[in-house]
Amino acid sequence: MAVLLGKKIGMTRIYDEVGRLVPVTVLQAGPCIVTQVKTVQTDGYNAVQMGFEDVKPSRRTKPLIGHFGKAGTAPKRFVREERLPKDKAPECKVGDALTVAVFDPKEWVDVIGVGKGKGFQGVMKRYHFGGFPASHGTERKHRAGGSIASHATNRGFSGRPKRGKRMAGHMGAKGVTTKNHSLVAVDAEKNLLAVQGSVAGATGTYCVIRTAKSGKKR
Repeated sequence: MAVLLGKKIGMTRIYDEVGRLVPVTVLQAGPCIVTQVKTVQTDGYNAVQMGFEDVKPSRRTKPLIGHFGKAGTAPKRFVREERLPKDKAPECKVGDALTVAVFDPKEWVDVIGVGKGKGFQGVMKRYHFGGFPASHGTERKHRAGGSIASHATNRGFSGRPKRGKRMAGHMGAKGVTTKNHSLVAVDAEKNLLAVQGSVAGATGTYCVIRTAKSGKKR
């Protein structure tokens, strides 16, 4: 399974081979430098750690600067580790550069990003509650969540609300995986991928692009 780190550039539209107008998200994918290779013998599991986009050494700690120095590369801004099955040893080496060439243009990809943060929101925006009636005696409670009563407490165990109770709170800024995007275009020279549909996150946010786990080749 191919994996790359990248950044969301924005959305546009492309005409496909039969003339249909397809909405696409443009992603800058790589080049990613392999900064560490882990094996069952050395670390107890197989994994490949890679980094994307250079950052000033002054913005990283000395241990991290030394870690990237072993790979012969500058410190990276976005670093992630992809775990591999125990029976599959890593094929790449420390210092290798991974580009969009790792993807088959006919395969589907999953994109993992961080959704836009919405701040503190009420239950109507956060969970699509219906709210109170607009008339018949309702006074300044139209968008309230209503009484939680005993439905929220673990009676007999604690006085705290149950985990997962839908109430007002922080919304967004969480990891979101959008699945089975088709690769509309691959630009190997500029390391760009055009995937069909929308991808979670604002323009300029980092993401992980991987071969779709449930998709098949077209």
